[in-house]
Amino acid sequence: MSHCHRYRPQPLSRRDLLKSASCGFAAVALQALLGDNSFAASDASSAPHHAAKAKNVIFLYMDGGPSQVDTFDPKPALAKYDGQPFPTKTEPTQFNNNGATLASLWKFKQYGESGLPVSELFPHIGSQADKLAMIHSMTSEFPEHTSANYFLHTGSGLQGRPSMGAWTTYGLGSENQDLPGFVVLNGGLIPPGGIDNFNSGFLPAAYQGSIFNPGDPPVANIRPADRTAALQKRKLGLIERLDRAAQANAGGDDQLESAIKNYELAYRMQTAVPELMDIRDETPATLEMYGLNDKFNNTKVYGRQCLTARRLIERGVRFVELTCPGGNGDRWDQHSNLKEGHEKNAQTVDKPIAGLLADLQQRGLLDSTLVVFAGEFGRTPFAQGANGRDHNPFAFTIWMAGGGVQGGVRYGQSDEFGYKTIENRLMIHDLHATMLHLLGVNHEQLTFRFSGRDMRLTDVHGEVVHDILA
Repeated sequence: MSHCHRYRPQPLSRRDLLKSASCGFAAVALQALLGDNSFAASDASSAPHHAAKAKNVIFLYMDGGPSQVDTFDPKPALAKYDGQPFPTKTEPTQFNNNGATLASLWKFKQYGESGLPVSELFPHIGSQADKLAMIHSMTSEFPEHTSANYFLHTGSGLQGRPSMGAWTTYGLGSENQDLPGFVVLNGGLIPPGGIDNFNSGFLPAAYQGSIFNPGDPPVANIRPADRTAALQKRKLGLIERLDRAAQANAGGDDQLESAIKNYELAYRMQTAVPELMDIRDETPATLEMYGLNDKFNNTKVYGRQCLTARRLIERGVRFVELTCPGGNGDRWDQHSNLKEGHEKNAQTVDKPIAGLLADLQQRGLLDSTLVVFAGEFGRTPFAQGANGRDHNPFAFTIWMAGGGVQGGVRYGQSDEFGYKTIENRLMIHDLHATMLHLLGVNHEQLTFRFSGRDMRLTDVHGEVVHDILA
């Protein structure tokens, strides 16, 4: 008995089904796309889960780990024991070259109506104190950079998990179809752990972070190399037809589908990125606010990043992360020369971050933009060698602002030396849960089926920190 051969050897993908359907059905699909602002969120099931306070995130990543006792968590007891053996038991450190108790090298001042204490390293950020929710009880599970970076960015100390930016765009999509939903503004330093800190892991590859470099152009090959636009369009049309044929033969493949989406996005970015990076429409007062006229070059570099971050979220990009410029004494990672290294790093970011917060507020964007300032861990209250500090994952300070966060509050507490958390201990999972909550997402419901179970950013952990919410 012979087969009628009236069957398809491969299953239809969603795209192929729409292409082969009647014009009327395709028109319905087109109308739905035109009316949907969440261009990248088709794979997520039910987000947002509740009313969102924030629409966008700007993550100010302080690579290397700033010292909490020298920035936002003053500890007078350190001055009492300065130069003496540390008075309590110490845990093993990264290098186990532990010296005497080391008092902060900088004075603290209370700022704003809230009276939040801020080190003289950050006079400009101090001027924005009433916008900040200080968290003094953050902890990490890892005392070395690579695993701690993965933990901060992905909720796991192991390589290969999706980053928080990828989870955010997976759950909520983007409001701009001409730019990536997750952008990393690289100041010049890729952190230990590399670009896996910004990866999509097991999520579809379309959600990985797009890295914009500090130079011009920020994205390689963003300017067309073909003589005419028509010639480029014919080439891209050929590539698309070849990709579609390969996709049909494969029967639907995430890597091919993501490659196709990335080609399409790259074409649209050729117009969107140059417009984004052209800051001639910004006023002189705005450029000054961000530090673009500063004598210190790294202030200008980071100021340009902060200004670009604001321009990105204005255009609907969902998640923007900033990395630090180089040349300041090995990131915030001062195992020696604490004074010089921390002062250069603070000079780099202080004025631009304060300018960003002020600019977001005056434009009516701060209420809908969550700004997060964090390193991967803190530093020891005792010296490494004579004039540095080693890694300390047992208590460190981060802060959040805007996007549904109370301003001018302090949450959690470290001990009298700033060494270990003694009140309201938090983990990175709690930070992620709170960020997602403010974006309207229940962290327990944002899942992706992988390797036989439902995976999530917070794994089986994480509690929303309601006490800092407005």
